[in-house]
Amino acid sequence: MPSYQYPFNERIRTFLRIENLFAKVLTNIDGGHQHHHHNALLALLQILDVVDRPDLKSELMQEISRQKVAMEALQGNPEISANILNNLLNDIDAVADALRTESAKLGQALRENEWLMSIKQRTSIPGGVCEFDLPSYHFWLALDESQRKHDLNSWLNQLTPMYDTIVVILRILRGSGKTTQLLAPNGVYQQMLGSSKPAQMLQIIIPDHANYFPEVSANKYAININFNSLDFTRKAQKHDQDVNFSLTICNL
Repeated sequence: MPSYQYPFNERIRTFLRIENLFAKVLTNIDGGHQHHHHNALLALLQILDVVDRPDLKSELMQEISRQKVAMEALQGNPEISANILNNLLNDIDAVADALRTESAKLGQALRENEWLMSIKQRTSIPGGVCEFDLPSYHFWLALDESQRKHDLNSWLNQLTPMYDTIVVILRILRGSGKTTQLLAPNGVYQQMLGSSKPAQMLQIIIPDHANYFPEVSANKYAININFNSLDFTRKAQKHDQDVNFSLTICNL
């Protein structure tokens, strides 16, 4: 079923963007073709832009440490599987240790690679990485597939500790919410939020083959969801029929 996620703050928004870009990199590396590897490298360079925040690493360390404390507090709870909890705690320790060993700014080694940065500068120009613009890049794309995969994985590995940490945090976040089956009369749904623990993300799941999609406006006080339809020739139009959907509100 199609799902839509909406972050409530910039921190979760950044995590979701990095997760999305990593998925594109990994998928295109596996693809093997020159065009796949070109797209993989473009997504990798976009990750560098997203993580270009000096406080991101410390923010990740603080968050994963906070989650370890929260998970340890659940030990002995008869409603919680001990095996699942222990595995999660092991995952938290593993990603925290790997991230802690990274002394430099996230992605700094890649930023110091002059060849990669020369490609990055040209990617802002439409069609700016043709062979007459960057012959060295054209040469690299013509190398054997195994060599390109090796290079891409080598560059990506420098960001993997950060990504693995984000994966664990988002796994905990997504598992923290309770899913409710709801109805949006005439395609509109509103809900007030009164929890003492602010929501950080919501997930909406709609039926397969539905001809509508949700647009969300939300803050720590309320959620507003409008379901719209699209015919691809004009802007989205309000879907004025009742919509059944599921909503999960997540908070760490």
